[in-house]
Amino acid sequence: MDDTGIYARESSALGRAVQLGIASGRVISVSFPEDVPDDAETEHALLDRVFDYLDGASDRFDDVSVALTVPTDRRRALDALRDVPRGETVSVERLARLAGLDAEDDDDLATVRTALSENPVPIFVPDHRVRGASGATPSDVRARLREIEGSG
Repeated sequence: MDDTGIYARESSALGRAVQLGIASGRVISVSFPEDVPDDAETEHALLDRVFDYLDGASDRFDDVSVALTVPTDRRRALDALRDVPRGETVSVERLARLAGLDAEDDDDLATVRTALSENPVPIFVPDHRVRGASGATPSDVRARLREIEGSG
């Protein structure tokens, strides 16, 4: 089955829509538009899982295939972030160490911050779990996701 497309649904938990971009079975984008786009489909199994998660279900999404087309050092930071458990937060420095980078090197910390701000797939790469840096997740959504996970 080819599930390539844009899928979105309005989330009462977030007060806005959740939109997934999927190509060849891989998640390529996650965004949080104010409204569901007219061209988006509303039904997809992965969207169902996201909404279960927003309702409090525990889901690590570790089986979800994401397409990260970012430089290797940024990818290491985003891959390491996928291992931070639900309900926990880490500092930028801790994430750098988890990614095998030098937490005392300004360039390595800048790499982590850039990776977070350009994260194409929030929720699946949970940038809301990092303290001290702005991720791709809007601040109101980040705060709500932390509340949902019990770390807010």
